Amino acid sequence: MASFERRGKNSWRLVLSLGFGPNRKRMKQYQSLVIEDPALQQSISALDEIDPNILKSANNLNRFIESKEATSTAIRHAKKLNQHFQDEYLKFKYQAETGSLVRVKKIKFADFVEIWREKYGSDPEKLSPATYSNYNIVINSRLIPAFGHFWIDEITPLMILSFLKDLEKPGARLTPKMSGTLTERQKEKLMKPLDVGTIGYIYRVLKNILNRAVEWKLLAENPMNGIPKPGEKDPKRKLLEQRENPQFYDEAEAQRVVDALYKESRKWRLLILGSMIGGARRGELNGLEWPYVHFDEGYISIENNIPLSKHGKAVEKGPKSIASYRNIDMPKWYMDELRAYKDEWNHEKEQLEAEGLWQGGDRQYVFHNGTGKPYYYQHPSKWWKRFCERHGIRYIKFHGLRHSSGTLLLEDEDESNFDSILKVIQQRLGHSRFSTTSDVYVHVTKKVKRRAAGKYDKFARGNATIPKGDNGDKLGTQIFGKDHFESSENNLPLQ
Repeated sequence: MASFERRGKNSWRLVLSLGFGPNRKRMKQYQSLVIEDPALQQSISALDEIDPNILKSANNLNRFIESKEATSTAIRHAKKLNQHFQDEYLKFKYQAETGSLVRVKKIKFADFVEIWREKYGSDPEKLSPATYSNYNIVINSRLIPAFGHFWIDEITPLMILSFLKDLEKPGARLTPKMSGTLTERQKEKLMKPLDVGTIGYIYRVLKNILNRAVEWKLLAENPMNGIPKPGEKDPKRKLLEQRENPQFYDEAEAQRVVDALYKESRKWRLLILGSMIGGARRGELNGLEWPYVHFDEGYISIENNIPLSKHGKAVEKGPKSIASYRNIDMPKWYMDELRAYKDEWNHEKEQLEAEGLWQGGDRQYVFHNGTGKPYYYQHPSKWWKRFCERHGIRYIKFHGLRHSSGTLLLEDEDESNFDSILKVIQQRLGHSRFSTTSDVYVHVTKKVKRRAAGKYDKFARGNATIPKGDNGDKLGTQIFGKDHFESSENNLPLQ
């Protein structure tokens, strides 16, 4: 018979007796049970209205079932709950006897997060500094307020589903920390639902933390198993948005970008082209130093990465992956201009040192903030957005410049060369897998699409010869023009 003790409105503790220990004390094992089924919760409410003590223990529930004073409806509710307790108790007993039961040390979610930070999150081998920083934003702003006060083993799938559903509702956005009052535009944005991508990122962080709890034997199973990652609600709308504003430039747009860059300083022109022509990541350009610029050989080496700034200081780490350590061949005109910029850079450094304003020490960041130190990691992206606004250029994210690099290499290539060119693009962009290059980053441009459509020109019927019919009439040749095919009387299926 199941043994249990009530702990809350819809929660109980199953009690498994393990006999007596060496000191003749009774040994017991416990497991929490939370009832989330709405039908069972209805039965709980019905019995609580009769007497809250009925469900206090297994003995009380059995006495009620055997009593002759209860109504048939109440007995039905009691038997339904009793069967549920029996089923859960037998599963608990089986796990304990077979050794598959994880003994859970009671720990609250907020306390476990601190363990996760120490043993996992802060380890750069597990998470990059930038990712860890973003995870902490989600943890502090979303996860701790929602789950921090719960025992980690009491977090249920239904609780997580409700949490994710609430994130989809209007008003789920957090009020920004700022001095002064919000503008009308900010107030309007606050009332919009969170982006699906943001909800998906929150889902990812929570699942990562709970996965560690399973690995470290604090949970028998991740309560997020079986809960799908929030997906795009309207894939058709997303597709239309991608078509209206693709995150890359074709050749004509790239030419307009270059023209506009020649109205800006040489430093920013070279930085932006380092991504659009060279395919370098933002953090790789932030971390680029002169010793890794090889003028005579015509390439730059990617050996450093600044993906994050913390407390005003750059966080440096190696490139994203082994494949990201690479040499990027650059056109001669770019290297010539980079050489001219180095002369300007040296002159600026001498002036700063003379005025006691140089803060770069022995480091030689190619694109520094005017004092020798690297730019704040997001600064290039912010400059790029203002640049697009100044010059009336269609805005794409800074990362889209990398997409453009691959696209521009493909644009004038014959389809028969695509595989070899994709391999070159993979190496230039520093992708670990060829599939990333072919499936994600490189897009088929307008020129390629037009060439593909042109393959079907041989099926055109601009000059159609009509053979002699079965009855011998209509001999000779008849020329069909546009008017013929568009005439309603000739709107028949082609045979």
